[in-house]
Amino acid sequence: MRQIWDTVIVGGGPAGLSAALILGRCCRNVLIVDEGRQRNRFASRMHGFLTCDGISPQAFLSTAREQLRPYGSVRLIQDVVEDAHCSGKEFTVTLRKHEPSRTRSLLLATGVVDHLPPIPGIEPLYGTSVHHCPYCDGWEWRQQRIAAYGNGDDKGGGLALMLRQWSNDVPLFTDGPAELSAAMRSRLRRHGVSVHEAKIVRLEGDGDRLQRVVLDAGDPIACDALFFNTGQHQRSVLASRLGCTFTDRGGVDAGDLDVATAIEGLFVAGDVTRDVQLVAVAAAEGVKAAFAINKLLLTRDGLL
Repeated sequence: MRQIWDTVIVGGGPAGLSAALILGRCCRNVLIVDEGRQRNRFASRMHGFLTCDGISPQAFLSTAREQLRPYGSVRLIQDVVEDAHCSGKEFTVTLRKHEPSRTRSLLLATGVVDHLPPIPGIEPLYGTSVHHCPYCDGWEWRQQRIAAYGNGDDKGGGLALMLRQWSNDVPLFTDGPAELSAAMRSRLRRHGVSVHEAKIVRLEGDGDRLQRVVLDAGDPIACDALFFNTGQHQRSVLASRLGCTFTDRGGVDAGDLDVATAIEGLFVAGDVTRDVQLVAVAAAEGVKAAFAINKLLLTRDGLL
């Protein structure tokens, strides 16, 4: 552990790489530790990021990494941070394949893991015709047959009603008891959303394109795409181990600039905060985190 980094960034997605770019331009010594399991790696295209709309996530990451090359103080390694602890104004991170690293500040840009519904046949469709974010992928299925998957008023009924802005043909599959209130059932009927409570046997498609939902009762129902809302969890346990507090939504509670935790020197950015979960927002939060980190380091060095 010879070098003490100005910042170690855990996670090399849009949040972590954007933070590294700004900190590199501030001549900060930065180590990015990336596991290589970005949340959107299953998607064929990413959307909603001006100048990057429609490119593949892999192309986005490749370009971002290439643009970090001129900044010699920034290093990117593929590894897993297995643990981290704070001692005074310094953090030590334990890596799976490399030696432990010491750092003056720590940025968690570790993201979340979506709970993929346990439906036979879903894996080859995920990221192409099965999605978790209507803002990211709803437009591509406008005025086609868009299925909603989930139960309860929020995760089932709320998702189905939201999808109505992209299509007039939105069936709701609850894969068992719908657990909908009478008021929500009334709203769904009023907006033409059919509710199917039969268990789903499998999804059928042609390659990566969904064609129908097969139920254990009744005829298969033709669908072009399916959006699900079955929850998510933090990809990393580091925030919990370091003593962070969490919001009701399960995101890390961040205060100043929406990126600073209650632990001095520990920052968060991207989906780990459970704010608006878009690539553009994650990148912006990475920039905000970089500003906050640089300000902290300037203050400690008596330069601010």
